[in-house]
Amino acid sequence: MSDGDASAGRPEKEYVRFPSREARSRWVATRFRPYLGPAVLDVGCCEAPLRALLTGVAYTGVDVAGDPDLRLDLARCERLPFADGAFPCVLCIEVLEHLENLHAMFDELVRVAARHVVVSLPNCWRDARRPIERGAGSFAHYGLPLDPPADRHRWFFGITAARAFLLDRAARHGLRVVELLATEPPRPWPVRALRRLRYPGERYENRYAQTVWAVYAKDGG
Repeated sequence: MSDGDASAGRPEKEYVRFPSREARSRWVATRFRPYLGPAVLDVGCCEAPLRALLTGVAYTGVDVAGDPDLRLDLARCERLPFADGAFPCVLCIEVLEHLENLHAMFDELVRVAARHVVVSLPNCWRDARRPIERGAGSFAHYGLPLDPPADRHRWFFGITAARAFLLDRAARHGLRVVELLATEPPRPWPVRALRRLRYPGERYENRYAQTVWAVYAKDGG
């Protein structure tokens, strides 16, 4: 299901639930399959579940941990070790928000892509909203742990800021936005309707949308 108007800068909406990272990877492999080939670079691949899911695709995954093909600390990386346009498609899912060098890494994704770039950014506000409202609890990737965490978010933003960033990067790099969509866990339509009445427009998106996804094309790809 989808709604919205991507041509007006508002992302289309798809209602889908990701109970696990594996479920999200299966959805990515199916939903964006037309763009993911014949070779793909998966930046921030972690355990690289897409390697097995993308049959017939030459897959290369990079990350500092997990099961990458190339071990690379993206947080300290100033330049990806690949030539310009080395991969037909570059994929970066739920990664940039973990990097201090977010803007520079986005530029690198574009540099090493020949045809398509697929990027997602989470709605950090959504996960934080209830614990903050209740004055209790915690949420992943933020807070003040007693020991240095192995991983954390460096940026805290909602859907509005994420969408603005993705559109701005397209303009800066001369990219064509093929798709711009937001995913949201499915709810009965009366619940969604009541929420939209109470929190219209951007307020609804920042409270309830889960992730913004962008597919870019280079050079008319």
